[in-house]
Amino acid sequence: MSLINHIFRRGFSTTTPLNELQLLSRVKVVDNSKIGRNAKQSGRPVRIIHVYNKTHVGRLGDKVLLTIEHEKKKGYIVGCKQNQGPFVPKFDSNNVVLVDDDGQPLGTRIRAPIPSCLRADTDPNFVKVLSLATTFV
Repeated sequence: MSLINHIFRRGFSTTTPLNELQLLSRVKVVDNSKIGRNAKQSGRPVRIIHVYNKTHVGRLGDKVLLTIEHEKKKGYIVGCKQNQGPFVPKFDSNNVVLVDDDGQPLGTRIRAPIPSCLRADTDPNFVKVLSLATTFV
């Protein structure tokens, strides 16, 4: 049996991993907001239902609309599982930080490390989110 037939029979994927999050991707809330803690305890996954950019795929630092506890909340992507570019860390989970409609963070602390490449983002609402972080990678 050839190697190619063996790979396809075993169910291995040969496509390259994406460097983004798309519609209905599962994410983990890494701030200490009340709704984020309730979602973690209930066991229901938080999912992305819209990405606020032209391509509609989310990368680090993008603003997204999430469904959490039967509500719609906005957030920023602060960590991705997929392989990233050079000098950008790869995380164990897809991480988001929740914000309200005005861009104010819902939590008071971010419990996961944040990539230091996000410090270059000039969005004033995102700077407020970065000020809550205690650890940068």
